[in-house]
Amino acid sequence: DNGNVCQRHDSAEKPLEIDHPLYEFGSVEYHIQSQASNPQVAYLSISMSPLCHGVLPNELSYYTIEMVKGLCPNVVEIAEPAKEGYQLALKLNLNQIPRNKDYDKVIMEISTIHSVILSSQLKEILWNVNSDDALQGMYKPIKLLYHPKDLFVLIRQPQRIIAVFPIRFKEKSDVIIATNFFQVAIPPPELRGEAFEDLSTNGGFFIFDISSRRVEGNRLDKIVWNVESIKF
Repeated sequence: DNGNVCQRHDSAEKPLEIDHPLYEFGSVEYHIQSQASNPQVAYLSISMSPLCHGVLPNELSYYTIEMVKGLCPNVVEIAEPAKEGYQLALKLNLNQIPRNKDYDKVIMEISTIHSVILSSQLKEILWNVNSDDALQGMYKPIKLLYHPKDLFVLIRQPQRIIAVFPIRFKEKSDVIIATNFFQVAIPPPELRGEAFEDLSTNGGFFIFDISSRRVEGNRLDKIVWNVESIKF
């Protein structure tokens, strides 16, 4: 991943010329560049599909960019303009990475950029869904794609948001457990008419409510963390 490339570059005995694409989860593309003439600086470009088409613009919002800048303020800077075909470019000041026990910690922080962007976008979507504007319109389901084939749906209702996760287990033993413990075998009526492939499941559906009162302040951080922690 991009963290490993940074480590190899930083530990090389001689300055390296790097121009290297990287792919993650099939929908995220990185491109890291560094010149041998200036080995203390590397540039990391990022391209990724939006978490939800039609709700967020393809360009990253000011809020998301500020979240990325907060990762490692001394090491990470926003490089403008971004490389063509990419939504974000970062300047990595490698000479600012400490040469002590915090070294690996900083590298790991840099490698979480994709997760930080997804978390930020999920917060924005929950804000938007919970806004007064959403109350004025139809309660159309909003599909969010974290990773390929890892889809879940948000449905706006009065005073709450319904989150629906189609359960797709890979192991047969997990399917047997799901049959015994997960009682929701069909999607909620609000999802009738949605594409079959989006709702295909071998373990039923995991459904829970998010109170409108929780989509604010520090409570929202906890909601986002809980949603991101759901894995099947």
